[in-house]
Parts: sequence; C-alpha cells; structure tokens
Amino acid sequence: MDVRDCYRILGGDYDEVLARFCNREELARKFLYKFLDDQSYGLLMESLHEQNMEEAFRAAHTLKGVSQNLGFDRLQKSVGELTEALRSGKERPSDALVEQVREDYKTTAEAIQMLRESVSD
Repeated sequence: MDVRDCYRILGGDYDEVLARFCNREELARKFLYKFLDDQSYGLLMESLHEQNMEEAFRAAHTLKGVSQNLGFDRLQKSVGELTEALRSGKERPSDALVEQVREDYKTTAEAIQMLRESVSD
C-alpha cells in the first residue's frame, strides 16, 4: 500500500493533499502517522461518555480541523456534522451521528496503520 492507496480508502483527494505538502509524499506520510497519536478522538469519546458537551465540542472541532488539513474527507464530513450538533454545548448528539464518526475514525486509523505496516522508512 502507498499513500495514494491510503487516500483512496479514506475518500480523500491524494493530489490535493500532496500539494499541501509541497509534493513531498514522505512529509504527507509523516503527518498521517502523527494523526494516530492525536488525542482529539479519545477526548471526544470520553467527553461524550461523561456528558461534558462543551469539552466534546472542543475535541470534535479540533478533530474536524485536523481531518480537514489532512484531507480525510469522509471523517471531516461526519465529525463536522457532530461539531455542529454539539455547538450549543447542551444536548447530546444522536447515537447514529456518534456511531458514524466512530466508523469513519476507525476506517481512517486502520488505513493509516496498514500504510505504516506496508512501508518501511
């Protein structure tokens, strides 16, 4: 698997993302790997579990921005919808929306992990 294959799985635009990284695939790969260490998703799920909607909003907003910057279109879309649902800071979003973010995050993390395992730097 290469970075292009990874973006195909993620539903992202490889060429657009590569342009952001000055056409340096190794730099794009580096930031893909760093995504796996980002704590926003864990904080989001923990905050939802604890019913802390304000913290969940901040975590969702951060995850949305990271996803947008890295070109994770599918995850960015679902977490963007979740961010808007959390914007008021008062109500818990629908279980279906949270589950969609979970699925999209899992797909994203698994694709990046497959890339990491198939590429030796």
